[in-house]
Amino acid sequence: MTESAPLDEAIRTALLSVSTATLTTVLLKKGLRNVWLRGTAPLAPGQGRKVGRAFTLRFVPAREDLATPASWASPISTRGAIEAMPEGCIAVADAMGITDAGIFGDILCARMGKRGVAGLVTDGVMRDLAGVLGTGLPVWCRGAAAPPSVAGLTFVAWQQPIACGGVAVFPNDVIVVDDDGAVVIPQALLDEVVPEAIEQEALEAWIMTEIDRGVPLPGLYPANAETKARYEAFRASRKA
Repeated sequence: MTESAPLDEAIRTALLSVSTATLTTVLLKKGLRNVWLRGTAPLAPGQGRKVGRAFTLRFVPAREDLATPASWASPISTRGAIEAMPEGCIAVADAMGITDAGIFGDILCARMGKRGVAGLVTDGVMRDLAGVLGTGLPVWCRGAAAPPSVAGLTFVAWQQPIACGGVAVFPNDVIVVDDDGAVVIPQALLDEVVPEAIEQEALEAWIMTEIDRGVPLPGLYPANAETKARYEAFRASRKA
């Protein structure tokens, strides 16, 4: 199983200022169209934006000899995976989009919170909804269901490549989640994406001030050469 690497604090702080919408645009310009994890909606309002390394969990369809309550005591179990999660990670669980068996409940989420996990993202659902909300662990998922995970899923591994919401997620990729859902930044592209995303946010903030002034959209968004020149002049004036 892949070891989890800590995320540089400067990168984490920078990404906390960047929306998932901006990240999808920056990644699209690099040819990556499939980076938004489908079905990962915030479980509660006000969860804010979270950033962390992906700690992956993989489920497969339930098989009756394996998906049993007794399996929860196995070394290869969701319990074992939670004890391996490092502080600051975002747990990303491949539940294959199954919505009639909750992958985690309040007790497991409470333990994740105690371990300092930044959040949980899954294309599946949770159980013990009121209790999960009570733990304060930020969760992005498809909703809630009463049955336990073994009613529809078999847990098989952690820290392996997974598919979550139709997107490939590898251990140590970076996950950013906010009100629009979850986006994965491939680890190999992180150093390119972060400065470009910050610059895109700054440009769009300036464009909004131009909109407030009544500037029409053609040539403004996307910015043509004249608009870019005005933006650069604005940036230079701010540095003076």
